[in-house]
Amino acid sequence: MDIVLWRHAQAQDWTPGCDDMARRLVTRGEKQAARMASWLDRQLPEGSRILVSPSVRTEQTAVALGRKFKFCPELKPEASVSELVKLLGLPTAKGTTLLVGHQPQLGQLASELMGWPTTDCVIKKGAVWWLRKRERDGVIQTVVVTVQSPDFL
Repeated sequence: MDIVLWRHAQAQDWTPGCDDMARRLVTRGEKQAARMASWLDRQLPEGSRILVSPSVRTEQTAVALGRKFKFCPELKPEASVSELVKLLGLPTAKGTTLLVGHQPQLGQLASELMGWPTTDCVIKKGAVWWLRKRERDGVIQTVVVTVQSPDFL
């Protein structure tokens, strides 16, 4: 199974009292999303499952890809890694799933999938981590396929 983690692009800063779920992408974020979406569109297989947090900034990021997607409350900013693992259908899921979400959850999920002892993995705004779960000689492995930043596209 391929698991693609896409952190939302640069959004308005959070301020006390603001509705975090309503924060929008800034102009730089819109450009980041468009660059990454163009790259992803060339890489993602047809029929990939695309699951998106119900926040405005993740929706705007996903819309840039121009493919159908599904909102998933399991991807909300306060989601747990166990919720994300369940959402992915691990360990038996097949195919490619793109999750468009938030930090620290996506970084924590990457750490969990890689078997790292820390949950301090940080995914840059607008960046993609592409991971592949596979079995080799009876051992389940997670391989880093690529890490891509919109700043380098």
